[in-house]
Amino acid sequence: MPEMQRRKTRIIKVGNVEIGGANPVRVQTMLNTDTLDINASVRQIRACVSAGAELVRLAVPSLQHVAAFAEIKKKVQVPLIADVHFNAEVAIESLRVADKVRINPGNFPKAELESLIKAAKQLNKPLRIGVNHGSLSKDQIEKFGEDATAMAAATIEYLNFFREREFEDLIVAIKASDPLMMIEANRLLVREMDKAKMDYPLHLGVTEAGSGEEGRIKSELGIGTLLMEGIGDTIRVSLTEDPVCEVELAYSLLQVVKRRISKTEFVSCPGCSRTLFHIEKLTQEIKEKFSNLKGVKIAIMGCVVNGLGEARDADFALVGGKDGMVNLYQKGKLAKKDIPAENAARELGKYLRTNN
Repeated sequence: MPEMQRRKTRIIKVGNVEIGGANPVRVQTMLNTDTLDINASVRQIRACVSAGAELVRLAVPSLQHVAAFAEIKKKVQVPLIADVHFNAEVAIESLRVADKVRINPGNFPKAELESLIKAAKQLNKPLRIGVNHGSLSKDQIEKFGEDATAMAAATIEYLNFFREREFEDLIVAIKASDPLMMIEANRLLVREMDKAKMDYPLHLGVTEAGSGEEGRIKSELGIGTLLMEGIGDTIRVSLTEDPVCEVELAYSLLQVVKRRISKTEFVSCPGCSRTLFHIEKLTQEIKEKFSNLKGVKIAIMGCVVNGLGEARDADFALVGGKDGMVNLYQKGKLAKKDIPAENAARELGKYLRTNN
């Protein structure tokens, strides 16, 4: 099935990284180190960048943190985003050193937002604005409520506030810890933005998703659903884990929904009594040896019942045959028959070296 066309958005430049337009969906993460610990923060940034992070966010709650942020920025090459709440002075000072500042406008009085907009214009820096379900202001809750419709309405109200002040260098985010609410809120927001001819890029995330399997499932459901609908220009997977894990899952998610291909795609069946070789062992061996072949699809199938059909569009397929044997197919055509399963990875490697 062809992927849905991405929603058209304007390009916002964050440091040397462009977000929106025809650019790939960008991968972002946030440090869990203390920003005041400069060395630990630099180490974590470098680890995240090695994993593929294109933008990194840091918490900046005070002017002391702004100074530490500035020192960190001198030591890394990736665009850095300052995450600031409640304090307009800190947000404005952060604009002087950060590539972007992220705020929830509901945490600032209107007069302070005016000052922040003025500073962002002068410094030519973008802002990320939006609403988390937990950050709706008291006035907004009284006005709109606390459901997905309320979140979208509050965000549109903010966007109109910024547009009226002729500041549109914005990235927009609307998040919740409930992925179903996050999905619905973003759908409603996009509908209203399109009506108002607002083409700001969207940042996606399920906030406070958790850890382990639960955190992954929530993030995959919320972010993945919207990406498949063509919504989203940058993503952050929020896990109660090392941020490197967030980056790795983000790329896996983008690969599955075909928004960004960065590694090998694997297809394998669960196996059944018709499978006459150790499919779990072979699948793991193949994945360990051939995981970094961008754009290559490899299938490991237990038998011919579904194997040939399900693997038809794979570049290479290993399909179970005689007892303990597999057959190697290339682009749906038989390349080599009756390979002992224990030799299959080596034989596949030969064909990969010849054809890639």
